[in-house]
Formats: sequence, C-alpha cells, structure tokens
Amino acid sequence: MSDPRRETLPERADIVVAGAGYVGLGTAVAIRQAAPELSVVLVDAAPEGVWERDGRASAIAAAAIRMLTRLGVWDAIRPEAEAIREMIVTDSRTNDPVRPVFLTFGGEAEPGEPFAHMVPNVALNGALRARAAELGIPIRSGAGVTGLQVGPSSVMVETGAGAIETRLLVAADGVRSAIRDMAGIRTVHTDYGQSGIVVTVQHERPHEGRAEEHFLPAGPFAILPLKNNRSSLVWTESTAEAERLLRADEMVFELELEQRFGLKLGALTVEGRPRAFPLGLTLARDFVKPRIALAGDAAHGIHPIAGQGLNLGFKDVAALAETVVEAARLGLDIGALDTLQRYERWRRFDTVQMGVTTDVLNRLFSNDNPMLRAARSFGLSLVDRAPFAKRYFIEQASGLSASTPRLLRGEPV
Repeated sequence: MSDPRRETLPERADIVVAGAGYVGLGTAVAIRQAAPELSVVLVDAAPEGVWERDGRASAIAAAAIRMLTRLGVWDAIRPEAEAIREMIVTDSRTNDPVRPVFLTFGGEAEPGEPFAHMVPNVALNGALRARAAELGIPIRSGAGVTGLQVGPSSVMVETGAGAIETRLLVAADGVRSAIRDMAGIRTVHTDYGQSGIVVTVQHERPHEGRAEEHFLPAGPFAILPLKNNRSSLVWTESTAEAERLLRADEMVFELELEQRFGLKLGALTVEGRPRAFPLGLTLARDFVKPRIALAGDAAHGIHPIAGQGLNLGFKDVAALAETVVEAARLGLDIGALDTLQRYERWRRFDTVQMGVTTDVLNRLFSNDNPMLRAARSFGLSLVDRAPFAKRYFIEQASGLSASTPRLLRGEPV
C-alpha cells in the first residue's frame, strides 16, 4: 500500500523556467547544454500547440545567430531565415507622392555574416523546442505559475500541474509577468497610446533582402524581408486608429496598407489575419530577487522602433546562462541573491539604455511637428554621410560589443 505522504511531495528541479517563448526556451537550453548535471523544467501557461499559430516574424541579430548556432538550432532555422542585406530610412507624411531616402545601411557584422536575419517565430520556437526535447527538458504546457513561496535555500513554485521545489525560478512569462508581481517587483511604465499592427504580405517582385523603416506622423511603418517574395510589416498607429483598421473590411485595410507600402514591389496580398499589440515602455525596477530572475519582456518591454526586443531577450539568455553555469561550476548557490546580482549588473545598463533610446526615437519621429521634421531629416542626412557612424549603427544592430556574453560571441559557456 502506497504512503499518501509520498504522493503529495513536490517535484524537485534545480531550475524552473516559466514561459516557453524564445527567451524561456533559450535559457533552458543554454543552461542544460552547458551544465547537464542541472535539472531544468519548463512550465508555460499557454496550452499545447498555441505557439504553432504565431504568424509573426522577428529580426535576429548576428550575435544572437551565433548563440543559436552554438546551441545547435540554427541549422534547423536557416532554411526559413531571410538575410537583411540593406536598410533604408525615410521620413515623410502618408500622402506624400515621394518619400526621399535620408539614410541607407548596408554591410555585414563580419565578412559573409549579415548583420541580421528575419525568422518566422514558428521556426524559431519549433527549433528550440526540438533541442529542449533532445536535452531532456520537460515542457509542461497549460501549467502557469499560480503561486510561490521563497525560502532560504529554495522556492516552492505552485503551477497548474502541481508544485515544484527549485533553487532558481526564471520568470520569462512576458511583459505582464505574473511572477514579477508575485515577487513584489515594481515597474516603470509608459503607455504610448499606440498599437503595432503585425501582418505578413506577399508581393509580385523580390525585395532583394532590403528592409525599410518609414517614419510617418502616427509612428514607424517597418517592412522586413521574408522568404519567397514576402515581407513582415510592423505598422504603428494610435490605438484607436489601429482598432478601426482591424474592424474595417479587407478592401479598406488593404487600401490603407497600400498607401503606406507603395507599389514598388507590385500588387500586395495579405496573408492571414492582421493582429495588433499595445505599445509601451515597461522596465522592471529590479531584475532579481532571492531565488528569482527576470528575463526577456518580464524585465523590459520596449517599443519595436529599433527592432531590438527579441535581441535584448537573447542577451538576457546568454548573460543569465553564463552567470548560473559559472556559479554551479564553482559550487556556489545558483539562486542566491549575490549570484543573481551579477546577471542584474550585466544587463541593467544596456536594457535601460535601449529603453530610453527607443522612447526618445518614438517621441521624436511619431509626430508631424515641422521643426522636428526639419531637424531629424537634417540629422539623418548627416549620419548618411558619415561612414564611421553607419559602421557604429551596424555594430549595434549586430549585437556585438566588448561586454557581450560568450554565447553571443559564438563561444561555449
């Protein structure tokens, strides 16, 4: 006869990662691959298979691709990836007959290495899930964190599938992180009153790997290259206008889209249903508490104007994995506050800097003030004539810097 007390004992794991998006999956895979002796469990509030319906695509910087290569997933993603070979920036009104190009970028992080690729989220998530399975990392779908109790040497994590006792809980559960709230971590938040409409279009002529960022009075309109004469659009509008566009019939939506996209690539066909996401700036006041570390959007949600949201998350993955694995090798407590504060110090400045930069850019360009239009057009033109400035921006877009964690340099942890 079984002992009922044994049946109620919680599961144990060295690390629990909450959230099975790219940050949660990347963190689990990176730690487990570098330190197989650490047991890792992934829990996710979303039901099984929801990720397969994500029609969005993301810009992945060269540094993140080096990490994905080191983690053994880039070869599976590569067939679906489209290199960004050039980027142009314009500043105009929606009904302007001509949109002068003020800034052009072209170049590589290293010879033969594009500074970024566009990748469908389904391909990225699927490859990371397959690698997690190879490493023996269980994924508990439909089992979000419902409560937690932090003790001196562990944290008890209550989930929809039962309790798990762990030394470290990684919160990668998104910009509205429930774990962040449970841990009592406050945030700084600004609502921009904007929404980003995300949609994929097919066009008659090839884009030749060119990305475009059109600064319009309502906000940026980004055209990002995908495979097979397709592009991913991130279209910023006021929230009220975005809601109106999504309620409109297909013809009205397509006419509005065509007015912004233009006809340079021929006739456009919308794929799937457009979706809109509220835009704002959210920065956590703390990235860590004893036994808890925030990563990805749970720590920082920024405006997509610079296309760096995913890459900030992957920087978190690389820094947190390196911090945890090195602590484990030294016999240190992987969930202790002094251990986790190394990760926080590593990531805080870069994150705040990017949040402030995107905030300023959005406020500077999402308006029709004549004086600001003249000033920013002059500034863009100056940058376009300065090769060293362009090279700096390429390096930033590539995600490579002196303080880059090992994984983002393509090196093992």
